[in-house]
Amino acid sequence: MDLYTRINAFEALGIYINNIASDYENFLKNNKVSNEASQLLEIAKQHNGWFTSENILLALRNWSEALSKANLLQWTSAYQFPDKSPKTVAIIMAGNIPLVGFHDFLSVLISGNKALVKQSSNDAVLLPFLSEFLIKYEPEFRNRIHFSDANLKDFDAVIATGSNNTARHFAYYFGKYPNIIRHNRNSVAILTGNETLEELKNLCHDIFTYFGLGCRNVSKIYVPKNYDFELFFKACYEWKEIIHNHKYINNYDYNKAVYLMDNLPLLDNEFLILKEDSQLSSPIAVLFYEYYDSLPQLRRHLQTISEDIQCVVSSNLDSGDVHFGETQKPKLWDYADNVDTLAFLLQLS
Repeated sequence: MDLYTRINAFEALGIYINNIASDYENFLKNNKVSNEASQLLEIAKQHNGWFTSENILLALRNWSEALSKANLLQWTSAYQFPDKSPKTVAIIMAGNIPLVGFHDFLSVLISGNKALVKQSSNDAVLLPFLSEFLIKYEPEFRNRIHFSDANLKDFDAVIATGSNNTARHFAYYFGKYPNIIRHNRNSVAILTGNETLEELKNLCHDIFTYFGLGCRNVSKIYVPKNYDFELFFKACYEWKEIIHNHKYINNYDYNKAVYLMDNLPLLDNEFLILKEDSQLSSPIAVLFYEYYDSLPQLRRHLQTISEDIQCVVSSNLDSGDVHFGETQKPKLWDYADNVDTLAFLLQLS
């Protein structure tokens, strides 16, 4: 199976994913189960309370757009694909947002290797279903896609994603194999006070999408001294319905109670708590903020903690920054932790 056969298969999968999303939207509007895919997405939603219909649809839409022929060709054109025997790559996936491990899965298969997948129990429904389509479209994938609930064995390399604690365990356990080990990262935004309402509304997508559970979600903002939060809170208002998710409101109520018992000063709009804090990783329903004295000084600080940052979001203050509203729309060549997954896979021998 050559590269272009694999590209064509994933292009077809992108079209299929788009059809699934459209069918599911119709199902939600009509409240009538129309096909197997709609039933499956409902199972995924029931399996994980954070996987709402909106979040599942968003993940599907984003991947259907990413898997266009143009994107796949542009991505792969930067590499040489040697003709060699495939290696088996164990992929240990997180489960914080729908299909969060799909890029690793895609990278392993597009590189010509075999995927041995250990999914998180929080996201164990969607990927096997999509894999079935790939296998039906291109039967050679049958011997290249394997899912395992048991201890992984008989593999040549590892891509593992987890918390800081599990990443240390992964590094110890898989250290003898070629590996990519990912730990907790968070995304931050830099505000200058000159942002428009529309820019701040876009930033709110980076904060609230997937309930803030993704590593590309903004968990902290840096603001200049004497920053006026009024326009920011106005921009947040369109997300007010998020408080009606029972898991989200439980986190909001709990964190607010803890902070109030400690007499900590807070900014609060009844669905998002802003807390001044030097840490990067904020709890659900909480956004940390920190004041800065000068942008150059802030940039130097962010560089010192770059290993803990996934994205820096701004109004194009720096060429490496992500624009407001774009964190959940990475390109195929935007690699997690800035580690080139495809290059890693292609050099396996």
